[in-house]
Amino acid sequence: MDEPRGGVLYLVGTPIGNREDLSPRSARVLQQLDRLACEDTRHSAVLLGPLGIRARPISFHQHNRRQRLPKLLGWLAAGESVGLICDAGLPGINDPGEELVAAAWAAGHPVVCIPGPTAVTTALVSSGLPSGRFVFEGFLPATRSRRRRALVALAREERTLVFYEAPHRLVVFLEDVLELWGDRPLRVARELTKYHEEQVGPTAAAALAHFRGQTPRGECCVVVAGAPAFSDASPAGDELLASLRALIETEGLSPSRAARALAVRTGQSRQAIYALLHGAGGLGADQGDDNTGEPDGNPAGGVEPGTSAGMKGSGV
Repeated sequence: MDEPRGGVLYLVGTPIGNREDLSPRSARVLQQLDRLACEDTRHSAVLLGPLGIRARPISFHQHNRRQRLPKLLGWLAAGESVGLICDAGLPGINDPGEELVAAAWAAGHPVVCIPGPTAVTTALVSSGLPSGRFVFEGFLPATRSRRRRALVALAREERTLVFYEAPHRLVVFLEDVLELWGDRPLRVARELTKYHEEQVGPTAAAALAHFRGQTPRGECCVVVAGAPAFSDASPAGDELLASLRALIETEGLSPSRAARALAVRTGQSRQAIYALLHGAGGLGADQGDDNTGEPDGNPAGGVEPGTSAGMKGSGV
């Protein structure tokens, strides 16, 4: 194949941990490109050094993308081949590569992807969870109240969900998933393709117990089973009350947080569930808000889940 060709933007997949995963085609294109943009030139030098590439890499990341875009487009317009790589995985996933791709197409320049590993699908297919239909949400918001709102909005999603999460937020993320979604099948993948690769599960509670006892290191990919198929039939009051008691007495949630969590899981009104406490008595019903940030009433409430560009590319 005659590549790289002039005036074409090449998105080149790089290993997410194991350097042997760099394909021969990726190596050849990287060696012959006229220009090459990297997320971090110092990080990429470890991979690129042994290849003997002729192009001098320049940085292209979240903080300089506005200054770099005109230069990269200018090179394409001049008939030069331009490559883009990120620190790990495929560029354009949770990084400014998608902005460059859109700009290249808008300017009439072809875009070619040289496939490579990505943590999203690597974690998904090795999780043991349904992989025929899935949703990738990237990073949820860093602040806990906004993250919980995003989880509330996704609570009734029936497809398998895949998230990225930073190690210092993983335990809190798992706590929120367990509280708001229940003990769903879940797998946390870290150090993918490396010697110390770890996949922890098989449920939210099991993963949480593991990482409470062992501090997570390295960014993680979390795969969570989708919600059970939603039923129009409302759960019986006795069934809801039993679930409510379990959340309060077994999981240690306050009555208001228990009612909120059960509303998210079942799609029922929080107020209606909370009212069951008054009829049951003896559960310490409390109108406290708990400062968790979830909306009252309809738990999904039209809240949009958010993502933030943190894990560049898709290497975990």
